[in-house]
Amino acid sequence: MALSDQYLEEEIHPIDIVEHLAEYNDWEFDRLGDDQIAMAVEGQWRTYSITLAWSGFDQTLRLVCTFEMEPPAEKHALLYELINAMNDQCWAGAFTFWAEQKLMVYRYGLILSGDQVAGPDQIDTMISTAVMSAERYYPAMQLLVWADRSPSEAMQVAIAEAYGRA
Repeated sequence: MALSDQYLEEEIHPIDIVEHLAEYNDWEFDRLGDDQIAMAVEGQWRTYSITLAWSGFDQTLRLVCTFEMEPPAEKHALLYELINAMNDQCWAGAFTFWAEQKLMVYRYGLILSGDQVAGPDQIDTMISTAVMSAERYYPAMQLLVWADRSPSEAMQVAIAEAYGRA
């Protein structure tokens, strides 16, 4: 039975769907409230912290995927250049670096205006896309920060899409 088949009968809160997906995939998670959940998703390169939050005010399901990164201060300008190149290739979501928190961040917002409903397959795709994007660009970030490669050289390892299962 497809995940979406389980929800055909009634409208389910999007965070309830995320909780079900986390249980189904055996991801560690913590339901932080009615409208927010945090989980840990294991990737090939690292474990990603993923938070999804529902905002009824603007009818948006927000996803934030983070991992720790501590580049030396002198690498920040090159890292921002690399992030711009990465974002040019990302059609869903975008990366940013939160220097104060030492976190690389991938963000995406699914706007569900007009009382649209997000389905489990759509939410699963959001989570998978976040992890696949982080996995795809992680080696480029490491090459730039620790192997003294230029942003264009580092991006060469991210030319091909990452494949695998989130």
